[in-house]
This record gives sequence, structure tokens and C-alpha cells, in this order.
Amino acid sequence: MKNVLSLNNLTKKYDKFTMGGITIDIPCGFSTALIGSNGAGKTTLLETICGLSGKYEGQATFFEKYTNPDDPYVRMQTGYCSASLFPVFWDIRKTEYMMSAAFKNFSSKKFRELCKSMQIDIKKNQKILEMSAGTSMKLILAATLARDTDLLILDEPASALDPLMRDRLCGMFRNYLAEKDGERSVLFSTHNIADMEYVTDYAIIMANGKIIEHGFTEELKEKYCMVNGDTVNAEKAKPYMLSFTINDTIYEGLAPKENYEKLLLCDAAVETPSLQQISVELLRNAENEGMI
Repeated sequence: MKNVLSLNNLTKKYDKFTMGGITIDIPCGFSTALIGSNGAGKTTLLETICGLSGKYEGQATFFEKYTNPDDPYVRMQTGYCSASLFPVFWDIRKTEYMMSAAFKNFSSKKFRELCKSMQIDIKKNQKILEMSAGTSMKLILAATLARDTDLLILDEPASALDPLMRDRLCGMFRNYLAEKDGERSVLFSTHNIADMEYVTDYAIIMANGKIIEHGFTEELKEKYCMVNGDTVNAEKAKPYMLSFTINDTIYEGLAPKENYEKLLLCDAAVETPSLQQISVELLRNAENEGMI
């Protein structure tokens, strides 16, 4: 399997925060979600990968060949998207003009089609400063998706979008991936995976600047199980669980799938978890262990 990105001990240090020692291969041809709480280091990781955060240690390799994020090929084939990507004084026409001037693989026709599909009024020609957070993000997404790239790197693309637009964004990701038969990849960050779960093939879960879990979504669902039961059996089940919460009537949490039979002997209900449940429970476990 090819990798679209290979990170080797990627480290970025600030006065009060360190994103440390990130080593991971991100598979080509899939949509990868970078999941974590606010402040986990998701933006730092994406900006470091793209060479936007200044000095760092370690190395990011793009397309199994290029180690410089400023390489012309990498810049041309990578579409980066964040809420602050464009100056707020740009309007829609300025955005189209600047993207067309900067990238030969930018299509004005596709940009206008995407704006129309996302209900952005080109004729109104608003400045970004005058737009709502959701509309400005849709404009940035339209400008990014209007380029013929092989890798999208998006920082919290769904956070300002309404539920319907989030669903459409998932469809856009799937269409993007399908257009080049396994040669395109998407890497996006989120602190809430629920609305984006069905478009997530591979997941990377971060806490306090470190990766605490990663893998293909279906493999993670096979690795863990969600557990719940009556409080009378809570103490018997607790030793077999990674995360554990309890109230007056029930307990619940996440457990390694290898403990499935032991948990059944504790009269627990054991179910296949969603990616949202896996993420939340692993982050809760990291918090309890002092990682957050």
C-alpha cells in the first residue's frame, strides 16, 4: 500500500506546548480524519506538515518522494484549507483571481460551479469580512476543491458548517477520491467526528500533542467494544475496561475486544462501537491518565 504522507519524528515546540515525536504513515487513496479535543495539536500538526509553522524537527515525506513542503510539485498537488486561509479584505472575485494567478491547476469554471452548489452568490461579491463563518468556509472550500490536486489537507473544514452542508462536504470528499481511482487522498482535522464518520476511512486520534491511536476505521471497531451494565456488576467489569463511567443505575465505557468473553461473564452488554465512541472514550482515558 502506498502512503501519501510519511511522518518521521515530526516535532514542533512552543513555550507552553510541544507536539512531539509524531511518526506515522498515512495511506494513499483514503480519507483520513485527525481527531482530538481543542488544543490537542491538530492544527499544529497540519501546519507543520505544510511548512506553515516555522522551524520544526523531523521530516514529512509527500507522495513517497518529496521531503520539502515548498517543493513546486508538492505545492501544486496539495490543497490546504483553513478558516484563515485568505485575507479578510478579499472578495469573491479577488479570491478567484488570486487562485487563478497562483495555481495553474485552478479552474475558474469549477470554482463557480462549486460556489453555486454551495449557495454562494457570486454576483453579490461579498468580502470575506462581511461573510458568516459558514459562508467564508464554503468559499475557501470551493477555491481549494477547484484545483486539480492529489492531496487535500483541511483544518476543521466542517466546524462552521450547518448539518446539511457537512453532509454535502462528505459527498464532495467521496467524489474527489473517486475521480482518480485511488491516487487522491484527504486529510482533515475535527474535534467532533459524528457528522464526518461515514467519510472517514482511516483515523488518527491525538491528545496533548501525541498520537494515542490510529488505524482503519473498521479495524478500530474490531479492536474495541463498548460495554454497559447494571451498577451491581460494575466492579467486576471495571478491570477489563479502558474507560469507565458510572451513575446510580448503569456503568459504561470502552474495552479491548480481547476482553469480550470476560465481560460477558460479568453480565455486561457488549456492542460494536462507533468511531465517535472510540474517540471519546480513548480521549477520556487519556485525560484520566493525565495526558490531557
